[in-house]
Amino acid sequence: MSGPEGRIEIHVRLFAMLRERAGSASLELSLPRGSSVADALRELRSTGEHPALGELLSRMPVGTAVNREYADAGTILRGGDELALIPPVSGGSVRLHARVTEEPLSVQALSELVSDPACGAVVVFQGVTREVAALDYEAYREMAGTEIASILERCAATHGLRAAAAEHRIGRVPLGEPSVIVAVSAPHRAEAFAGAREAIDEIKARAPVWKREPGADGGADWVQGKPAPGASPLEGPGR
Repeated sequence: MSGPEGRIEIHVRLFAMLRERAGSASLELSLPRGSSVADALRELRSTGEHPALGELLSRMPVGTAVNREYADAGTILRGGDELALIPPVSGGSVRLHARVTEEPLSVQALSELVSDPACGAVVVFQGVTREVAALDYEAYREMAGTEIASILERCAATHGLRAAAAEHRIGRVPLGEPSVIVAVSAPHRAEAFAGAREAIDEIKARAPVWKREPGADGGADWVQGKPAPGASPLEGPGR
């Protein structure tokens, strides 16, 4: 659906706490032609028409789907598209959340995701850029998200966690800002500390994410890491 010249109209669907904050299960949004999912989210966060919804979106990570298929932040929207905002899903007795994103990460948002009245311990780990102005991260995004979710599921089962959440940022991460956050909750601190430690160690070892930092010559160098699980050893000459 086309709106005024140079603009498009999209239909936004809302669920659970997002629906409650907006006071409606859906709303219409007008955007400049060529806008992406990220542009739509920025508009919803900043618009004064739904301040309670915007406030929640500014601190809660949400998934997105366009025309009933999961879509990332860079997906370009067309007039008449349906954009669904999907809050963290609660399934079963353990709540899990994993996301890879270009957006700044929020300690408060992840802490709230894992909070549980039955838990006496919440442990949050941040990996932040230090000593240099910025670091650049690249990821095999789809696989990284799936792998992080699997790691959280294993850690929750091993350590008796009630909830576990992790997000990894890609793109440029400035000095002092987190590139990765892990948050877990458990009835007792020993399990929470152990679960958070294992989760971040496994994410660093297994998630396909690469880091580039400024070099001494003014260029930028990829940081050497561990071989990927299952990587074949290099064969020497004549083999």
